[in-house]
Amino acid sequence: MTPESSTGPTVRTVVVIGGGVAGLTAARDLLVRRPGTRVVVLDASDRVGGKLRRESVGGHLVDVGAEAMLAVRHEAVDLLAELADPSDVVSPTTTSARVWSRGALHALPRTRIGVPYADSDVLGLLTDEEAARMRAESPAPEVGSDISVGDYVASRLGDAVVDRLVEPLLGGVYAGRSRELSLRATMPAVWATATAGGSLLASPPVDPQAGATRPPFVGLRGGVGRLPELLAADVERRGGVIESGVVARGIERTPDGWSVLTGPTTQPRLVEADAVVVAVPPPAAARLLGPVAPGAASVVGGIEMASVAVITLAVPAAQVASWPGSGFLVPPVDGRGIKASTFSSAKWGWLAAEGADTAYVRASVGRAGENATLQRDDTDLVALAALEIAEAVGAPPLTVVDSHVQRWGGGLPQYTVGHVDRVARVRAALAEVPGIEVAGAAYDGVGIPAVIASARLAADATATHLERPAGRAGE
Repeated sequence: MTPESSTGPTVRTVVVIGGGVAGLTAARDLLVRRPGTRVVVLDASDRVGGKLRRESVGGHLVDVGAEAMLAVRHEAVDLLAELADPSDVVSPTTTSARVWSRGALHALPRTRIGVPYADSDVLGLLTDEEAARMRAESPAPEVGSDISVGDYVASRLGDAVVDRLVEPLLGGVYAGRSRELSLRATMPAVWATATAGGSLLASPPVDPQAGATRPPFVGLRGGVGRLPELLAADVERRGGVIESGVVARGIERTPDGWSVLTGPTTQPRLVEADAVVVAVPPPAAARLLGPVAPGAASVVGGIEMASVAVITLAVPAAQVASWPGSGFLVPPVDGRGIKASTFSSAKWGWLAAEGADTAYVRASVGRAGENATLQRDDTDLVALAALEIAEAVGAPPLTVVDSHVQRWGGGLPQYTVGHVDRVARVRAALAEVPGIEVAGAAYDGVGIPAVIASARLAADATATHLERPAGRAGE
């Protein structure tokens, strides 16, 4: 087994394990900051992108993972400005969502991730009694170092606010249960209010310039799945190497740095590196980190994962033309099979134009601890989505022209109570092992901007490490 080494004594090598947005962003950042660095991205999948993916449905490429990015954070918008044609960066045609609950669709009230304001119109979604309980906000309890979202919000505003508003919104983002998810990690703004003892119902101060030039969400013409494609092209243009279908099986110390083991056991291959960025989900990350950073690995390996599936339906455009808004959320308390639906062609003008007589709607299923729905086969999931979407909007049965089911097994990390402290322990443990960094959705946020931020943090730390003289790993 002959290790691969750098092309010359002055060339520093970084191996990035994982070809999702985190890994590709870290690789690109390193090449921007340190041109001439040998950067090798190893990705186990058949193509880069991770949870951002496009597939052909009804004759058109459409997103089967995330289809929008938060624009209220700057990371994704800034990256798009560097990579994409400005005309391809688009805003949703509508973001008017509803909640399917108690057998009817209700307008989604103005909320802070499900926590309504005092002037939010919640009647109908909540009963008169539940709304009165919400407005009779209880005093702030002590929160300690962390508390679950559901427990805290219920103690202040009542169980119904959690069941009908917080649960469907958090379920869409984290596929988790609000009474297990960390308030501090998932709702930092609400956490700040909680620690200050303020009112959850208080509206934020009005900033006359806020949102004036930036919508809350942004997308890409052709689909958000184009983002990793743009990243990969730029990595390769800058001299980086991307290898798909390559599984990293281990990380080992060497006298001068690190060695990443790949390939089958019968034909092992070593890639030598001065530094390694581990940008894969927690189970794989824990396995890789175990021999070299056991303290970090034990914490990372304890991060729970939830499985989800996205069902995309291509239907005759005429059948959905009158449907208002961009889709709806479904509280788990209502016992439906799907947890949300997006009217993609109504939401994205480019998709409506491209599809012409074909429109796209999608549904998502799967929450932490709920696996029964995901055990259905693809045909059943397509039938379930078509049935419940039509029932929600009061429409006749949908004519499904084409469909696609994308299963993301163990796809979403669960930010359970104590998550912020766990991530701090991971980074403290890695600080004792210079040259190894982690990035991805498991640490500082599951949204695309947060993942980009984690990648940039890892790239900065790696670049700083490379600026030191070459020497024994860990010194």
